[in-house]
Amino acid sequence: MKRYLIGLDIGTSSTKAILVDDAGHIVKSVAPAYPFQTPKPLWAESDPEDWWRATQTAIAELLGKDIAPEAVAGIGLSGQMHGLVLLDGEGKVLRPCIMWNDQRTAAECAELTERVGARRVLEITGNPILPGFTAPKIEWVRKNEPEVWAQVRHILLPKDFIRYRLSGVFGTDVSDASGMSLLDVGARRWSPEMAEACGVKLEMLAEVAESAEVTAHVHAAGATATGLAEGTPIVAGGGDQAAGAIGCGIVSAGRVSCTLGTSGVLFAHAEEFRPDPDGRLHAFCSAVPGKWHFMGVQLSCAGAYQWFRDQLAPGEPFEALNEGAAAVPPGADGLLFLPYLTGERTPHPDPLARAVFCGLTLRHKRAHMTRAVMEGVTFGLRDALEIMRDLGLQPTEIIAAGGGAKSPLWRQILADTFSTPIVTVNATEGAAYGAAILAAVGAGLQPDVVSACENWIAQTSRTEIDPATSEIYDKVYPAYAALYPALKPTFDKLGEISG
Repeated sequence: MKRYLIGLDIGTSSTKAILVDDAGHIVKSVAPAYPFQTPKPLWAESDPEDWWRATQTAIAELLGKDIAPEAVAGIGLSGQMHGLVLLDGEGKVLRPCIMWNDQRTAAECAELTERVGARRVLEITGNPILPGFTAPKIEWVRKNEPEVWAQVRHILLPKDFIRYRLSGVFGTDVSDASGMSLLDVGARRWSPEMAEACGVKLEMLAEVAESAEVTAHVHAAGATATGLAEGTPIVAGGGDQAAGAIGCGIVSAGRVSCTLGTSGVLFAHAEEFRPDPDGRLHAFCSAVPGKWHFMGVQLSCAGAYQWFRDQLAPGEPFEALNEGAAAVPPGADGLLFLPYLTGERTPHPDPLARAVFCGLTLRHKRAHMTRAVMEGVTFGLRDALEIMRDLGLQPTEIIAAGGGAKSPLWRQILADTFSTPIVTVNATEGAAYGAAILAAVGAGLQPDVVSACENWIAQTSRTEIDPATSEIYDKVYPAYAALYPALKPTFDKLGEISG
């Protein structure tokens, strides 16, 4: 009987689900959508039950009438990182999930950092405590919703809520747990010191495993709800960026990817835990067992382009916008865009940072603004690349992924801004595909993660550097980099005014 894997990516606005055969070919892909809410400035929340309903729909569509449930050899889970899902003793959701892009917890970050000590936080977790992370959200709930906190018995990440609904098991993986500010990232286990700092009992946290380990099996209720066979293995999986890196083949030294999704991520494999002493880059556990990775995160990437299209060119196809931008010279005739629509993470961990068009004149048209958005997002990603280069990483090529990477123009802007060739690979489903690879390893269909990537992933395109354009961007980039320091006092004042 032919065997299949299912990869699930519990995203911000949809659940991407793919069915992959035992040769690594994608058979079917679906993505049921759901909303998320912004009830107050800086807030972002989502109902976990929406994810479960989308998961049920997605699995049913993948199986259809043609795939026998028993043919599914394993399930891999991935999803948005950092989200806070709180359950009571009966497994019921106590409040909406506080999501990765929620920025309400600046005060809690400062308080937790003071309790533990900034240097000690970096030693344990590899990262400063940031508003998007999970621990400060826990602290916020403890302070502001004590009636909710009193009922909390389980703390889960988004993908792990789906594991629980499928199996009844409270489990997670080291890569996703790395983004909670609760994991000892070097030791790959929960940190009692960090847990105590935010009032968390270790028994509230899910059991941590390596990403390709089988952590659970579909139970009877999960089988009834989805059509899967009872007993189907579920591997630990990975956070969306770690799983997406597996889906691109970032599994060995020197490998770097750039993901142009709702958020933007520059991701580099690391053989050892060696966090940036200044905390400018994230240092997380990799989905490759026993390995780590560096990550620079931009909160609004292709999401900034989506915002621009929706607000200033509603209904316009992205292809048409790209065509207009391609006719504009590099540098957009002196127009810059700072892409901080939802605050920023790397290299400026600032929830009050804001987006800006700088340099507008009467001669600038919509096409100039389009190109400026694409270039501004790319300059922001270069910020992370420059830090990686400072740490001694010199990639010879960078793998582009995510929705934005489908644009040849954007890939060329990346190559010219990074002064590094950009390549794409045949695996285009990102985190969902990475989750399926992890499932294949856990189910015994592939020997290990590195071999699975070598067997299933191949290069499909290469974009070389245009030296003349690269020279232009080298001149424009310092002007971009100077914007945030110059505008920081203004951002703070606007934050004070808006509350």
